[in-house]
Amino acid sequence: MVSGESLLTILVFRGGTLAKAGHNHVIAAHDLSGTVYVPGEVLRTSFELRFAVSQLSVDEPELRSKAGPDFPADVPDSAREGTRHNMLGEALLDAAQFPEITLVSERLEGADGGAQGHRGSDSEAQVQAHVKVTVRGQTHSLTVPVRYQLQNDRVSADGELPLKQSELGLKPFTAMLGALQVQDEMRVKFHLVAQLAAVHGSSGR
Repeated sequence: MVSGESLLTILVFRGGTLAKAGHNHVIAAHDLSGTVYVPGEVLRTSFELRFAVSQLSVDEPELRSKAGPDFPADVPDSAREGTRHNMLGEALLDAAQFPEITLVSERLEGADGGAQGHRGSDSEAQVQAHVKVTVRGQTHSLTVPVRYQLQNDRVSADGELPLKQSELGLKPFTAMLGALQVQDEMRVKFHLVAQLAAVHGSSGR
């Protein structure tokens, strides 16, 4: 993986009767690592990705500005720090006990009639990736829409999907007897870049 060019963001939304007292947040993972294998038959591509829970950031100003009008810039440091503390704590991601989140491909399926054949020097298509995601030591299966592009010695993948915390075995944060809470549904976006390295003429990473 090219970690300096890869980015995963999670848009988290406030809820409850006192929602106006809270903030929407942008959670980001920059330091993704792992391996992507792209054989001649593209739909047989496989990957394994991971990132450290402790490296997740909260509300980087540049990312908030790109996230749209629901993410105004005026988030106090105390709100960012409090959100990160709750996120990494035992009740949610429990970073001390479960330091990594991993994503491992199960299989790819063609989507929307996109190119699904053999790998060329410059090709792009859309697929449905069936992925095993391990969070807090529990593994869950998700289907993720992915647009990929192969160019010479690089592969990039982009996608966006709604995802509920409960689908990952997580319980959304609540306070004040539920009057202030985090909505179960989040919005996940990713842009992943990997450098291809020929292995017997068929693989990349």
